Amino acid sequence: MNRRPGLSARLKLTISYAGFLLIAGTLLLAVVWVFLLRYVPDSPQGLLGVAPNRYLLVRMFAPAAAIALAFLLVFGLLGGWILAGRMLAPLTRIADAARMAANGSLSHRVRMQGPKDEFRELADVFDIMLEQLESHVTEQQRFAANASHELRTPLAISQTLLDLARNDPTRDQGELIERLHTVNTRAIDLTEALLLLSRVDRKSFTREPVDLSLIAEEATETMLPLAEKRQITLDVTGEKAQTLGSAALILRMVTNLVQNAIVHNFPSGGTVTVHTESQHDVSVLRVENTGPPLLPELVPTLTEPFQRGTERIRTDEHAGVGLGLAIVHSIVQGHDGTLELTPRPTGGLLVTIRLPGTPQASAPSEAHQCPAPGAACP
Repeated sequence: MNRRPGLSARLKLTISYAGFLLIAGTLLLAVVWVFLLRYVPDSPQGLLGVAPNRYLLVRMFAPAAAIALAFLLVFGLLGGWILAGRMLAPLTRIADAARMAANGSLSHRVRMQGPKDEFRELADVFDIMLEQLESHVTEQQRFAANASHELRTPLAISQTLLDLARNDPTRDQGELIERLHTVNTRAIDLTEALLLLSRVDRKSFTREPVDLSLIAEEATETMLPLAEKRQITLDVTGEKAQTLGSAALILRMVTNLVQNAIVHNFPSGGTVTVHTESQHDVSVLRVENTGPPLLPELVPTLTEPFQRGTERIRTDEHAGVGLGLAIVHSIVQGHDGTLELTPRPTGGLLVTIRLPGTPQASAPSEAHQCPAPGAACP
């Protein structure tokens, strides 16, 4: 933004310091004049040297007062310039750090020493902002690189299949079309997942009352054919749990959790339990599944985009795009909730989601209760 040139903050402070000092000196001299010189008689005897009079004192006092005011002005300017420089030195360091950040260097920190005051607090907040910004940029760069790699794979496969079809016209066209359809579907799923992540990160959705118990039932019904195919038992328990958010996004979140719980389970005979409950002002969703034991160091990476882990890679039709739990994590954050992943001692994973609850409906009043045992209720 182009701005007209103006005085620097240091020069403004210097002028202010000098001005206040000059005003204070002037007031002091005025006090001397008002309360001292005005009471000295202006007698002509003072001209003969008998006693000092007002005229003589003014002639002696005025040059000395002018010299004193000039000294105060110079001293105020010099002292104010030095004092303002020392006071504004922290801002200069913060400005240098901000300038480096604007040029792309996010690793620089102010790290201001000394006791805590307004400037130190500003520097600490600026360092925290730079740290979070650097972490966010690094995460976005890694995500973009991973997304580019994941998108390049189906495109490269499609290019290879098309080259084979062009070089070998006698090749089975039905098989080629089927493989291209599979690869193209995977690329579309990945693109939709990336768009969903972007939408959730911007929190560009309308919030409305949502019952997690109804969402859990709908998600399990959607995933029931997959569970029956893999001989996995689905169990939905719990109570009504209200929250505010996007019903579509929360449904996608629960569906992803249930699908992951089914896919990353025993080949057959496993179980998946979905439980909802309300705890004071928090609505809780738990998805628990059986399966092989998970390494503790693997669990924290499950919510990172495209981080499937060697123990969780699938090669079947439900391999996914590596964004299932990343989408869940983003949806939870977008709804101001928390996500907790806990490996079960016997194998499998317990996922606990806590979302802000809504005020519960009031209990029915006594007027609607039966008046006595055995009596007919109205």
